[in-house]
Amino acid sequence: MIKNDIVSRQNTPNILIVDDIPANLKVLGDILKGDGYKVRPVPNGTLALQAAEKEKPDLILLDIMMPGMDGYEVCRRIKKNPDLIDIPVIFISALNDTKDIVKALASGGADYITKPFQVEEVNARVKTHLKLYLQSKELQQKSKELQEMNVTKDKFFSIIAHDLRGPLGGLMGLAEIMADDSQLFTTDERKEISLSLSRSARNVFNLLENLLKWSQMQHGQIAFKPQILSLKVVVTECVKIAGESARKKAIDIIFSIPIGYEVYADLNMLQAIILNLVSNAVKFTYKGGRVSVSAKLAENNYVETSINDTGIGMKNELIDKLFKLDEHPGRNGTDDEPSTGLGLLLSKEFVEKHSGKIWVESQEGKGSTFYFTIPSRK
Repeated sequence: MIKNDIVSRQNTPNILIVDDIPANLKVLGDILKGDGYKVRPVPNGTLALQAAEKEKPDLILLDIMMPGMDGYEVCRRIKKNPDLIDIPVIFISALNDTKDIVKALASGGADYITKPFQVEEVNARVKTHLKLYLQSKELQQKSKELQEMNVTKDKFFSIIAHDLRGPLGGLMGLAEIMADDSQLFTTDERKEISLSLSRSARNVFNLLENLLKWSQMQHGQIAFKPQILSLKVVVTECVKIAGESARKKAIDIIFSIPIGYEVYADLNMLQAIILNLVSNAVKFTYKGGRVSVSAKLAENNYVETSINDTGIGMKNELIDKLFKLDEHPGRNGTDDEPSTGLGLLLSKEFVEKHSGKIWVESQEGKGSTFYFTIPSRK
């Protein structure tokens, strides 16, 4: 089989041939298969529409004179379908009158070949329209990526302009108070201001840490080195780190992970996922509440980890915004802790890097449960 340059640099192009004469289907099919294309022959318009909707072709070769539904109508219906509208349709027909050709192009056809056809002509026109179509798809993909980059950039600017300014402003204000009027404060007041300074500094550090990781993730600069890990050991370490914030709010963090549960994951990414979700649960739980971490075996050799809290919960409208880059839930924690939502976006990307899933169930006033899956083996 000789493959042309279109086939060699792309996944095999998928061509749908529509003709009610079996001999024509065979001849065209043999020509195109010989050039390395995937060919799907169908004998009528109704089956053509069904086949196109089931598996979108990269190009359609369409006869005009067919029983039931002629080629003009088939093309018009294809062009009315938003999922199929961009597929190039080449009419191939024994009709050679100018009005027939004009009608075919007016119904949405990209080109017209008259029968009897020459093999070289079919190959040349198919190759040309496939090249144009694939280039168009590449441009659309690049446009989509550019839009996503702009959204990412806007998110960064939003965080820097709003979310980072707040805690930095508070940090500077507290520092100035301590520098100018510290002699006027009692020991307890100085201690309270010092604790506030510590909290503000930690909030700024956590935000900058997530920003750095997010930036590295977007530019492919974070190494992905999965290995077999004990989930219990990783959760234990993360709970220790989150424990300080929990103690300040008298929140119990309970975790029950079977000692034999292992996951195939990148250690740094898994720690970031668990720490972000546990810290988030603590942030939105009232003083004296509880956060629970548990795990169970899931389908297809995955482990499902859940982080449950007795916090403020969420409405469905807020849940829908959580993992979207261009949305900002915009609410602080129960102790007025700032929140950018960046930690959840980062967790989502890290989970998906492991081919896992992340989701949340919540009820306003009764708490939330975040779930994510990670493979248990390579």
